[in-house]
Amino acid sequence: MTGTLGSGDWPTFGWADDVRPALAEAVAAGRPAVLATLFEVEGSAPRGPGAQMLFTHGADDTIAANGYFSGDCIEGDVASHAAQVLADGKPRRLHYGTGSPWIDIRLRCGGALFILLERIDPGSTAVADLLRHARERHVCLWDSDGLAARVIAGTGPLLAFEDDPARIVRRYDPPRRLIVSGGDPGALAAAQLGALARFETILVRPQGPETPPPFPVSRYLRSATAEAVATLGVDRWTAYLGATHEDEHDLGGCLAALRGGAGYVGMIGAKSRASGRLAALEALGATPEELARLHLSPGITGLGKSPWEVATGILAEIMQALNPASERA
Repeated sequence: MTGTLGSGDWPTFGWADDVRPALAEAVAAGRPAVLATLFEVEGSAPRGPGAQMLFTHGADDTIAANGYFSGDCIEGDVASHAAQVLADGKPRRLHYGTGSPWIDIRLRCGGALFILLERIDPGSTAVADLLRHARERHVCLWDSDGLAARVIAGTGPLLAFEDDPARIVRRYDPPRRLIVSGGDPGALAAAQLGALARFETILVRPQGPETPPPFPVSRYLRSATAEAVATLGVDRWTAYLGATHEDEHDLGGCLAALRGGAGYVGMIGAKSRASGRLAALEALGATPEELARLHLSPGITGLGKSPWEVATGILAEIMQALNPASERA
């Protein structure tokens, strides 16, 4: 979600964590943008190194933003510097909090934030490479000195920064993806929560209605679950949740997701069905290692049994499973 910065605005821009969708929109519209990267944190702060914001020209010459750094302490000021970078193309390094030259801008957490701003032109080869890697679900590195950037295929730490001369290397993982199979209230609640949480959400309902789901999702498929998972492909940034409650559908989807190396595989159902489902998967060829990764009766317990309560517990478990270890450290 994109939002504008200014007095009286609700900071909905902070709901966006991955700046690539907004960057793709800016490129498609032929608009330049400013990429702001938090490269160093001292003390306590809401976000860690690697957090980003993207700024573009909005309506009526306002600055549209995606992402957040401080919970609305500094975003307005960062936007004003971003407007200058949009105008002159010169990168800027900003310092807020302890030791900052802007003593009138205070951080409630008491720490210090250091941010690099760089202009991104819509015709940039690096931007095209970054977005292509996202579409192809490949890990890549954004390597920039603030004036010139390149994208390198491969992995590394979430963020590395060199001070003299300034150079930032930021890792981009494939977008988090959630595949939900099913069409009952629980499946729909899980899919809608996933979409609201900015997962690339695919709803699979075998032989389901031709009308689309009652809320936006990335894709809606009516094919068999195993076929849908095989067609989509899975990786460790993908979660699969079997919620049709029909073993003929959920077992095939789970097996395909396990064999594809999905980062999370779960199947909703009563605990009394667990042993039978494990035996059925084993008969289909699932290995002990694959079965050990399967979440039966998934989710955080104790939240309640309504669709939204169950879905909230499952999505929290999925987020934990897909959260990179480097960011949890």
